[in-house]
Amino acid sequence: MSTSTDRRLGRRAQAFLRRTGRGYAGTHDRPLRGYLAAMTAFGAYTAGWATVVRLRGRPLPDRPQPWDVLLTSVATFRLSRLISKASVTSPLRAPFTTYVGPQGPAELHEEARPETGRDTVGELMTCPFCMSVWVASTLTAGQLLWPRATRVAMGAATALAGADALQLAYGTLVSRATDD
Repeated sequence: MSTSTDRRLGRRAQAFLRRTGRGYAGTHDRPLRGYLAAMTAFGAYTAGWATVVRLRGRPLPDRPQPWDVLLTSVATFRLSRLISKASVTSPLRAPFTTYVGPQGPAELHEEARPETGRDTVGELMTCPFCMSVWVASTLTAGQLLWPRATRVAMGAATALAGADALQLAYGTLVSRATDD
């Protein structure tokens, strides 16, 4: 193909994406290009892990063990909230978010910066549901490549989630007992 043909195809693809975005979003601001970039990045990330797992020659289990699914679920929950909401990890989110205020014990409410490129990353970084996809994939890859170390780390994250639940339960009991 010639360079001019490549440019025409590129312009047509951009025009198609703009029309699709306007048709989808209507009057709302939805960063479809950013979401497409995030999906592409996630695909590359998981393909990279899958390639490493394959090159290492580790066999895949026939099915996940129930205990591993439970451990991964709780660890994913806790690590996703730690990354996306914790005060202590706010420096990781700061380039992509704006501080709004506190949101629960040791958690923050932040909003994605509206600048192009930062909005999608900001949404990902402040959404524990979005972050959990990346965390669960990472933990799954870790279980395939370094099962012992990953289970120890997941055990620690699970213990932290349990401790958090106990702290909240204790606070509720004290509050009720003292009529606060």
